[in-house]
Amino acid sequence: MISWIKGELVSSWQANNKFYILVNCQGLGYEIQTLESVIFDIDTNKISEKEIILWLKHIKKEDSDTLFGFNSKDQRDFFIQILNIKGIGSQIGMSLLNKFSLNQLITAISNNDKKSISSVQGIGQKMTERIILELKSKVITVQKNKENLENNNLLEDNKNLNSIFKDIELTLQSLNYPKKEIKNLFPKLIRDIKNNTILTLEKESITFENILKEAMNYLDQK
Repeated sequence: MISWIKGELVSSWQANNKFYILVNCQGLGYEIQTLESVIFDIDTNKISEKEIILWLKHIKKEDSDTLFGFNSKDQRDFFIQILNIKGIGSQIGMSLLNKFSLNQLITAISNNDKKSISSVQGIGQKMTERIILELKSKVITVQKNKENLENNNLLEDNKNLNSIFKDIELTLQSLNYPKKEIKNLFPKLIRDIKNNTILTLEKESITFENILKEAMNYLDQK
């Protein structure tokens, strides 16, 4: 099983709305079907010494043996999830990832955006519904896990903020706010602080008292 490749870019081309590259890896030439964005990056960034790194999905069939290449592991893993849906082949997966970024696809699936998904050539209404049904719970889980990891990293990097949130948790519990609501609130508070969307909080005012006030405002609105 080939899952990753690093080598010298030899050539890139397009055929029948499909995009390909040829990579020399230790003297072997690997022909890889890839995304248009990969070709665009090659053209615009002038990859140093023509070196390229891709995450791969290797698909073997009776009459074909194909490598599909992606810039990121997340793209590759999403492509694999698409292939696990009954009745959906590799070209549908590539068409989705060619038309939309991974974040756009995740948002469309999370929001039941059937119009966007069905705008891809070859995807009808029934297939759109199947894609959303099969992938919605998975992409939501991925989003939550990614957000939790980012939040944990933020708190680990900012010891003062980490200490503030621990004190706020104890304070809210002493005020008889439900533990579950407190736990569910913290990711939103951290995200708002990180994105500077709490209008009453400037960087210099990120204190225990001010964040506690924001937390109580959120909880009292529930």
